[in-house]
Amino acid sequence: MRNLENDRYGDCAQKCLRYGASMKSLFFFLALAMPSAGVGAELLPIEQQVAELMKSPKPTVVHFWAPWCPNCYGELKNKGWSNFITANKDVTFIFITSWAGESGDGRAMLEKLGVGPQKNFQLLPHPNTSRRDEDKMTSFLGVTMAWLPATWVFREGKLRYALNYGEVRFPILQQLIKDASEKWED
Repeated sequence: MRNLENDRYGDCAQKCLRYGASMKSLFFFLALAMPSAGVGAELLPIEQQVAELMKSPKPTVVHFWAPWCPNCYGELKNKGWSNFITANKDVTFIFITSWAGESGDGRAMLEKLGVGPQKNFQLLPHPNTSRRDEDKMTSFLGVTMAWLPATWVFREGKLRYALNYGEVRFPILQQLIKDASEKWED
């Protein structure tokens, strides 16, 4: 697969949009393969809170991040998340501070980078802050959580898309939110 950011033939944003649209069916099947949120497991209070928030008929983006994570900072710099959250007022954004260790919930860092004052944003620190592989959180709402950052898109309580590979590309996330907003046959 070509690295679209280094493509000498054109604009990354346009290629990302085309790429995102072409990946729609793949993400659809991946989302169907993932277990429904909270099935068969006792949920932590933070999971119960998020499960309640994501029941909305509008999309909910759940983003896992940590203040120490360079890839997480890469998404935040240049007001990437700040601008994206502000531009998508009909979407609820929940940032879950994960694997934070001693670095705290990251609220000060987010505020410095313009994330936090938006009415459609919530910051929730996960109670398990361990970064040690044998102790850290490995799932959330019954879905495997293995990498930071990770971004999930829900609608009506169901996981529609899961980006578990690292830094999100905002044009692709915009397309996924658009796709998740449309009526799906369940």
